[in-house]
Amino acid sequence: MEILAPAGSPEGLVAAIKGGCDAVYLAGKSFGARAFASNFTDQELEGAIKYAHEHGVKVNVTVNTLIKNSEMEEAVQFVQFLKDIGADAVIIQDIGLLKAIKDIPIKKHASTQMAVHSRAGLQWCADNGMDRVILARELTFDEIANVIKDSPIETEVFVQGAMCYCQSGGCLFSSIVGGRSGNRGECAQPCRKKYESEDRNGYILSNADMYCIDYLKKLDEIGVSSVKIEGRMRSEAYAYLASRAYSLAYKDPENPELEKTTGLLKTVFNRGYCHGYLDGVSSLVQATYPDNRGLFIKKVKVKNRTFSIKDTDLHTGDGISLFDGDMKIGGFKILTSGTDVTSPFKLQDGSYDLYRTYDPRIDEVKNLIGRPPKLTGDTKRSKVKVSAPKIERAKNPSKLSFYVSTLKILDIVMPYADRIYYDGKDFDEAFARCKGTGVECVMYLPRFSYKEDIPEDKDIPIMAHNIGQVEAAKGHRVYGSYFINMFNSFFPNDLHQTTLSVELSKAEIKDVISRYDGKVEVMVFGRLELMITRDPHLKNGTIKDDKGYVFPVYRDRFGFTHILNSSDLMLINYLDDLERSGVDSFGIDLRKRPVELATLVCKAFKDRDFQYNEEIKKLCGGTVNTGHYLRGV
Repeated sequence: MEILAPAGSPEGLVAAIKGGCDAVYLAGKSFGARAFASNFTDQELEGAIKYAHEHGVKVNVTVNTLIKNSEMEEAVQFVQFLKDIGADAVIIQDIGLLKAIKDIPIKKHASTQMAVHSRAGLQWCADNGMDRVILARELTFDEIANVIKDSPIETEVFVQGAMCYCQSGGCLFSSIVGGRSGNRGECAQPCRKKYESEDRNGYILSNADMYCIDYLKKLDEIGVSSVKIEGRMRSEAYAYLASRAYSLAYKDPENPELEKTTGLLKTVFNRGYCHGYLDGVSSLVQATYPDNRGLFIKKVKVKNRTFSIKDTDLHTGDGISLFDGDMKIGGFKILTSGTDVTSPFKLQDGSYDLYRTYDPRIDEVKNLIGRPPKLTGDTKRSKVKVSAPKIERAKNPSKLSFYVSTLKILDIVMPYADRIYYDGKDFDEAFARCKGTGVECVMYLPRFSYKEDIPEDKDIPIMAHNIGQVEAAKGHRVYGSYFINMFNSFFPNDLHQTTLSVELSKAEIKDVISRYDGKVEVMVFGRLELMITRDPHLKNGTIKDDKGYVFPVYRDRFGFTHILNSSDLMLINYLDDLERSGVDSFGIDLRKRPVELATLVCKAFKDRDFQYNEEIKKLCGGTVNTGHYLRGV
């Protein structure tokens, strides 16, 4: 089993390799999901690959953002360049990019952003030219064991580092609310901010970091090919210590250096630790604080600026910080020996949380890492022509597709609908009511379903959210939701119809459709889903951010929690423009909405009647939005 470590900079590259990993992953200056890491120029990439290969270490390069049409040629040229300089693999998310680089002979790894969490997903990747899948982080250990048994493809599992609250590849919170897309490498980390809910306040969407060093043997035994350490945004000391700790734990677990290394790792970066979902489905949230505090030592009682510790807790030269809840009171370096520690600054009597934020041995690690060599290369990018020529699309009236979750709303939309995506437990009854009416009833699959519960009846159309569901639903008429992330016109047209990504602008939608010969849908009304999480502790209701925006929250019948946008997408004023662009149908989400609003929306969108706009806006809470249609990402 491979130990795969992060290299967010030349310093991090050297650190990870000296730590003893078998492979590193890193990024160029564009198309990487960590856009704010230092990353590597083309020349540095070539030098980094040479340096790693000289030390027997493989290099995987991330090209794992969603790619716009205008960027596709550059992205393909970059992948060709990576092949030319000897990169061992590329990590990708975008299905259109996968299609565009199918003839470049370089190993291709499916990013965790592709949300692969089923055996069908592994099969799709194997059948479509991929060599490895980085599995979704929402899987339990037992689910991983079941999914990868006799896998047709290599598998990779995260074991250390930051843990997204939302299923990777399906998060729109940063994008829709903040304008910075996580799918484009610029996540603003809304999950690390404070929120209020009906039953608790704090950092209630902030997961603790993964620390799964004790799972290495078990993951190896079930056949996982590679274990991955997250952390390209972190220091070179972290890169070294994480690489060293996991390499020792797997290859030399009796080495006495292991305990010291893990202790330093927990000091150099620590926002609380968990096993992710490997232990089973439980809350991973550490709601007290979202940032790095170092290693928690104990709660201390301070009197006259002095508190007591055991001589095994801290040592001379250690740096410490004291916190009162989520407020940092101050920090200092311990300069004297003994069990009584006196603060150099004023400190009121009381109880405080004590953290070790620095250990002098970390300086020894930095000295061991040293300065990186000059990473250079002289290979130039090849000129690779990539084109998606414009096509003539048939000019047909756009249809109306309604997302519905109850039979009551189904009956309301039936006279107006061409199609219904039914997201309710009584699908058989919904399907029966639509049969013979000319209204198509499509089964809306759960966003996460590792067993892929697809009905045997091939006459039942399916709405899929990921490639695993597309694979499992072969033989059915398959629709793709906006979570399948169609971002460009290179996206394969294997589906009956695909909903475009909601992160595309008006001009980008028009450009994609003008070069794509498959059917497309665009969302035009409803509260977009910002997050889906497996966290079992977030209850039905709402959460409110520090700006006062209120986001609806509901738990579905499969146990997953959905966080919706604070206001509704409303593009009724742009339907004519979208229809002229060639949009085949409009998506209108009326799930969990009242009868009055559903009735009004049906009338307004069927007749494209703007006189209802203000009343709809009022029923939506007083505000609506145009999403990314007018601003893009």
